Amino acid sequence: MYNPKICVVGLGYVGLPLAVELSKHFEVVGFDISSERVKALKSCNDPNREVSADTLRESRMEFSNDAAALKDADFVIVAVPTPIDDHKNPDLTPLYRSSEIVGANLKNGAVVVYESTVYPGVTEDECVPVLERASGGKWKRDFFVGYSPERINPGDKVHTVTTIKKVVSGDTQETTDKVAEVYGAVIKAGVHKVSSIKVAEAAKVIENTQRDINIALMNELRIFFDKMNISTKEVLEAAETKWNFLPFEPGLVGGHCIGVDPYYLAYKAEEIGHHPQIIMAGRRINDAMGRYFARELIKQMIVHKLRMDGKVLILGITFKENVPDIRNSKVIDIVKELNDFGIKTDIYDTVANADDVKREYGIELIDAPKPDSYQAVLLAVKHELFLKNINELKSCLVENGIFYDIKQAVS
Repeated sequence: MYNPKICVVGLGYVGLPLAVELSKHFEVVGFDISSERVKALKSCNDPNREVSADTLRESRMEFSNDAAALKDADFVIVAVPTPIDDHKNPDLTPLYRSSEIVGANLKNGAVVVYESTVYPGVTEDECVPVLERASGGKWKRDFFVGYSPERINPGDKVHTVTTIKKVVSGDTQETTDKVAEVYGAVIKAGVHKVSSIKVAEAAKVIENTQRDINIALMNELRIFFDKMNISTKEVLEAAETKWNFLPFEPGLVGGHCIGVDPYYLAYKAEEIGHHPQIIMAGRRINDAMGRYFARELIKQMIVHKLRMDGKVLILGITFKENVPDIRNSKVIDIVKELNDFGIKTDIYDTVANADDVKREYGIELIDAPKPDSYQAVLLAVKHELFLKNINELKSCLVENGIFYDIKQAVS
């Protein structure tokens, strides 16, 4: 029986829930470069609200921001972000930095498993050379690597770490078996072994690319149906009565997965000489939706003869409902477009961390909206709290003001 000491590198939305589950079966150390995050976790507080205080309190795992914590680990899991840069190209900086830290503290014979979403080839072609340089060791002799893509869905309390089947791979059959044994100990849904690391990498990146394309279709239909004055929501509800219709819906596509991963696949496709047409068409549509929704609101304000020098209240700034994550939020595109037309905005979001919003976007969230104060109220994120108090939020409108629901979540 394989019983390694495990170190999980990166304690965010992916790493922390996984580390907590692993700690029920193995000796686990959770490492993060952020001393602030480690301090919070030691105090049983998960800033991302994915793991409860009671769960953290009961967990046997240790938390550290000291890289020396990796030195005794037989099995290292790297779960760091893989963003894109300003030119929408893959930014592998977090992967390089974490690989340097892991390599510099790598135990002889250890297995390093990457979970971050990447294009096929990154683990072996980009990460392994960094591990070799930092450790002074040789791949497949002094250390081994695997890849098991994360499948976390932030805010989802049904599809959790243990209930989603895990794809596993390794650089040798023995490595694959070890990776499968470790994850198999905690994943109730089971594991799925694949023949190579590249296959596992490709499987992950197409998951979100497929979702992106399907949502892009819904967004294009939304634009088309808006012009025909047809309710997209009602059309989709009717279409979903057929058993094989896929239930996607239009909206803003942000965050660190669906709005990012297709660019990784497209980058690799271009590199090997293939121009990805459908993938990039989907990206163009989804990236333009913030601008579209802002302009549709402006048109309605003009028709209703509302003041352009008045204010618009925007409800929500996180990238999805009921989750504090603001990374790559497309609500910002709406704000910028309205501001470009001279329309001032207040943003209200009780789920987001106000300090994070200020640091990331330079925006001050308001504490509470005032009644009878706004020419329009735009529901950008359908947080449960907003939906429960929608009548109160609508009371913030001036007479004849517009309530604009981009998700058509409110009847």
